[in-house]
Amino acid sequence: MGKARAGGAGQGGTVLDKTFKVSLILKGLDGLLEIAGGILLFVMTPAQIGSLARALTQHELSEEPGSPIANALLHGADSLTVSASLFGAVYLLLHGLVKVVLVWAVLKDYLWAYPWMIAFLLVFIVFQGYQIWTSFSWAMVLLTLFDILIVCLTWHEYRSHRARLANSRGPD
Repeated sequence: MGKARAGGAGQGGTVLDKTFKVSLILKGLDGLLEIAGGILLFVMTPAQIGSLARALTQHELSEEPGSPIANALLHGADSLTVSASLFGAVYLLLHGLVKVVLVWAVLKDYLWAYPWMIAFLLVFIVFQGYQIWTSFSWAMVLLTLFDILIVCLTWHEYRSHRARLANSRGPD
């Protein structure tokens, strides 16, 4: 079960195929970073995270005290609670793990992975849309737009692979 291969995700030479493959690799790298972040949230206390954030932003803030990114990072780290840290760790670990597995499966051309990738991303697009609605963030908007692009590309590739499989089987 589930061994049906799509027959070449991103193996074609078109710009769309290459864009799809690059987008998938970026999404997989994002998943690995989420896993690393989740592990850090599990092993570090909120106080340690606050100290790390201060150390990482000290140079930037000494040169540009109004830096929005550095100040947002400090504010987020200083307001982090144990329960928020635990939630963030679990969220990042699960989200990253599922993302990495699905990206791997799509890159290995497992046809079953395409609808799962689409469904997974649609759930998170809805969640991210809610986050944008309740607390606007350009970073979340960009992430959501990237996820929408990947859903469209994945849908296109899935349809192409299914059509090729149907054509290779011939008429019944």
